[in-house]
Amino acid sequence: MRILDRLLSSVDRISRPLVVHAHCDLPCGVYDPAQARIEAESVKGCMEKFNASDDPVFKERAVFIKEERADLVKHHLWVLWTDYFKPEHLKKYPELNDLFWKATKAAGETKKSTDPKVAQALLDQIKEIDTIFWDTKKA
Repeated sequence: MRILDRLLSSVDRISRPLVVHAHCDLPCGVYDPAQARIEAESVKGCMEKFNASDDPVFKERAVFIKEERADLVKHHLWVLWTDYFKPEHLKKYPELNDLFWKATKAAGETKKSTDPKVAQALLDQIKEIDTIFWDTKKA
């Protein structure tokens, strides 16, 4: 009987949900605007290489890679926006939603352009997000 009691008590412990609390989906440290920045730098680099080349095959490849990277910028921004930032951040930084909206739209604009200035505008917006992000990490 003692063995049965021990088994049943261990099953009861296993079947009960464990409640945990965290600021974000995973322990902090997994989110970083640097991922979006690196991809945006790749977008800008592809644009520069596109403009410097006369090879149509190379240019086609540069556009393809640029567009893939622009999608990755959007992905990394969306993850940061939806998984890391919380209502208390929006209270402190009311411009945050608009900033993310503009940055993801700018990432989409880079898909339509080969002008490095368009990519630089995206990088500038990511820098603003980065500044706010690191300020929230101090708290």
